[in-house]
Amino acid sequence: MTSQKHIDQQLVERIINQQDKSAFDILVNKYQQKLYRLVLRFVQDPSEAEDVVQETLIKAYNALPNFRGESAFYTWLYRIGVNTAKNFLISQKRKISTLNDNATSTDEAEFLESSQNVYDTNTPDKILFSKQLGEAFNNILDSLPKELSQAILLREIDGLAYDQIAEIMKCPVGTVRSRIFRAREIVATKLQTILGDSKNSIKNMQRNQNNKEKNKEKNKEKNEKNNEKNKDK
Repeated sequence: MTSQKHIDQQLVERIINQQDKSAFDILVNKYQQKLYRLVLRFVQDPSEAEDVVQETLIKAYNALPNFRGESAFYTWLYRIGVNTAKNFLISQKRKISTLNDNATSTDEAEFLESSQNVYDTNTPDKILFSKQLGEAFNNILDSLPKELSQAILLREIDGLAYDQIAEIMKCPVGTVRSRIFRAREIVATKLQTILGDSKNSIKNMQRNQNNKEKNKEKNKEKNEKNNEKNKDK
């Protein structure tokens, strides 16, 4: 069975040896969305992320003759994307961030699927809960040691294999597995606590809203009765 790495290598060779631009289009279609999600975590603006992705792809195309196939194509593209995003932020004199505040609604939803069934409809409660969950997830990742947060993001968000992560982080595969295990353990423990607090907050909000509606109905009935009495007079 032909591996994805081998397929990508063949496409790269077609681009270099035959100037086959359609082969590059295949690679773009394959990895553009994943690259966009990666870049968005850094620049945190959709339109700017699109610009950085285009710049990354141009750089990658021009640098293809230097691609030796020692690592997977996306691992190589990943490095270019990260460096391009960081350089963009530096040029804009903005702080480098590794996590997009809105990531929970897209990429991180898969990682947090254990909490997806708490609400079944797109209600204000669900929106509030999702926002709280996203903020909590971001805060947890920010609190992790850098090597743990990077490892879990590469695995859970970018979907990279352990050997690809090892290449990027320049450490043994065993170390990668250990870091991801530790990160998952910390995230799961903290999320359990936060999820409980979030659901309690939403219940309190619902209770307050119900009380407001009841009071509103009582006042309405009272006003109607007063109006009736005034009419009788």
